[in-house]
Amino acid sequence: MLATRTDRTTVSTSLRVSWRTVGRHIERVSADARRGGDQLDGLRRIGIDEISYRKRHKYVAVVVDHDTGRLVWAKEGRERAPVEAFLDELGAERCAKLELVSADAATWIANPVRARCPNATFCLDPFHIVQWATAALDEVRREVWRA
Repeated sequence: MLATRTDRTTVSTSLRVSWRTVGRHIERVSADARRGGDQLDGLRRIGIDEISYRKRHKYVAVVVDHDTGRLVWAKEGRERAPVEAFLDELGAERCAKLELVSADAATWIANPVRARCPNATFCLDPFHIVQWATAALDEVRREVWRA
């Protein structure tokens, strides 16, 4: 449970086990979960985003099921290729069953989703909306202060 909420170092420190032990447990539990069935079946509402890791800004594209809150797919990369790979794996029939797709305003996510998921409503995620509104408000505050 801790490994789903935090990084390996924190888990290893909290449980007083080695970092490698935590990694082996994560791998074993992940393998068990993958054997449990197709993670992509029954998707209706999903979120697509990318996360960065390492100092060199490497990225992983991730897809989360909003109904269960679970990560259902991930692939290294950024831009359009991982989104296209996810939609290929999902297939045309399951793409048509998607009702909602949330993401940031990146066109490399929006364009493939709009093209291949005709029944899905594309919406912006709340994190980015709040971030943009806060930045706009800060700019207005600076303008008022200067005046």
